[in-house]
Amino acid sequence: MAEALALVAPGQPLREGLERVLLAKRGALVVVGDDPAVLSICTGGFLFDAEFSPQRLSELAKMDGAIILSADATRVARANVHLMPSASIPTTETGTRHRTAERVARSVDVPVVSVSAAMGIVTVYRHADRHTLQPAPRLHERVSQALQTLQRFRHRFDLAVTALSVLEVEDTVTVRDVAAVLQPAELVVRIAEEIEIALVELGDDGRLLRLQLDELVDGVDDVRRLVIRDYHQPGPGRTPPGGPASDGDERAAGAGPPGMPVRPTDLERGLADLARLSTDELLDPRRVAVALGVPLSRVDLDASLEPRGYRLLHRLPRFPEVVVDRIVEHFAGLQRIMRASVHELEQVGGVGESRARSVKDGLARLAEANILDRYT
Repeated sequence: MAEALALVAPGQPLREGLERVLLAKRGALVVVGDDPAVLSICTGGFLFDAEFSPQRLSELAKMDGAIILSADATRVARANVHLMPSASIPTTETGTRHRTAERVARSVDVPVVSVSAAMGIVTVYRHADRHTLQPAPRLHERVSQALQTLQRFRHRFDLAVTALSVLEVEDTVTVRDVAAVLQPAELVVRIAEEIEIALVELGDDGRLLRLQLDELVDGVDDVRRLVIRDYHQPGPGRTPPGGPASDGDERAAGAGPPGMPVRPTDLERGLADLARLSTDELLDPRRVAVALGVPLSRVDLDASLEPRGYRLLHRLPRFPEVVVDRIVEHFAGLQRIMRASVHELEQVGGVGESRARSVKDGLARLAEANILDRYT
């Protein structure tokens, strides 16, 4: 759908042609793609094979049949075509033109655009998805409001991350503190995805709004992934978000070796569990704890958690990820990493004397800076 919306974004020739059709108070059915699968459901009409132009599209829309464009919408392949998708394909539309558009989009992997003369709207179909184009001013207003909401959650996220850093240094992190970071982080990611769709639809008109979006989401997803790697609880028993805890799962909050490296499958599972939470569930820190692998029946928001150390180690400059993984695996916990001597750090593969001193001094500076930020 994002690719289809990019073709009809403001500033694109196809969008200008569709607007001309609307101004003329006419309807149209446009298929963007002329591969054999499309041609197999076409009957009648005539071969056109001419360069696309908005004026040409508007004139061809005077005929009742569909207009077939090339896949990049740069040429008009056929016009006045009768489309015959299978009548067994389900559709929720009622109008003839819209029913045909949805059935074609469901049966052939191409975008289909329907212009309603009676309602004055443009609808884009792709597979089972349907999207009605909004006027640019209305989209600008919606995106601006969403960016304001996103800014508030980003501010809340930044405060929670700063607090978490201090608590990690002091070794006083609880389940509630970790949830306080993941909640706004997940909301920022979700809101950004919604804004991204609107920006695709805005096309060139959304350049400045896109810059604001990029600034607001910068680094949020990286921190979210690192926090999950720091606190995800290992173990075979899992409780799906929103579901009951397993009777056979004996893990309590904070259980399991804190320094055990998180496998990629565990990280992706944690992200997927967060994504499955509804907005109301996401606001409940207990549900967020479940996404971290803690059984719902055993969630204690005030239970202590020890970070593995991924996030703080990634804040050190010019530090390879593979070395971070080796340090975490070797010391099994942030506090043991911070207490380790330079000689002990050198025992880790890939960590020489210079890098060991960088770890020691870098973590000391981070600890000092975080504590100063908290008490000033």
